[in-house]
Amino acid sequence: MNVQIQSVKFDADKKLIDFVEAKMAKLDRFIERATSAEVIMRLDKDPEHGNKVVTIKIAVPTETLIAEHQSKSFEESVDGAIDAIKRQVEKMKDKFTK
Repeated sequence: MNVQIQSVKFDADKKLIDFVEAKMAKLDRFIERATSAEVIMRLDKDPEHGNKVVTIKIAVPTETLIAEHQSKSFEESVDGAIDAIKRQVEKMKDKFTK
């Protein structure tokens, strides 16, 4: 799966990009037939709920899976968005098996 990583309003360091790539590689084993993925990391103006927002879009042949998570760190936001994508994949698989 081809993964594109974008950082909006800041420059992501190598450690953060490596973390995202490792997590997306693990997700690639979970999602079959994914053609591409896009990870968008941005800073928000809401420090109370956390100002780090991650949006993950994954293209599969039948649809596009989208998840967004906001928290106080990018690592936590990536984990939350990936968990949401996994739930969507499970629902999609259940729908096709019934």
